[in-house]
Amino acid sequence: MSEDACRIDLWLWRARFVKTRGLAADLVERRAVRLTHHGREVRLDKPSRCVHVGDLLTFAQNGRVTSLRVEALGERRGPPEEARALYSLIA
Repeated sequence: MSEDACRIDLWLWRARFVKTRGLAADLVERRAVRLTHHGREVRLDKPSRCVHVGDLLTFAQNGRVTSLRVEALGERRGPPEEARALYSLIA
C-alpha cells in the first residue's frame, strides 16, 4: 500500500469511529460505508479498500448517518484529539 492511501478498516479504527478493526471490517462488509473518490461514489464491500486524503465518507452507525472528509491518514490509534485531526465533519 502506498503512503498516500490507507485501508478503510484501519482508518475507521484510527479515527475512533469503532473500537476494533474487526468491528470496522464488519461495518464495511455490511456495505454501510460509501466512499466518494475523485467525484465517483461507491459503496465499499471489502475492508481492504483504500481511502485517500480528500475522500468523502458516509456511513450509518447506531442509527446515525455520518458524513466526513478525510483530512489525514494517521500513523497510529492515538488519543481522541489526534483522531479528530484525521477528518472534518460535513454538515
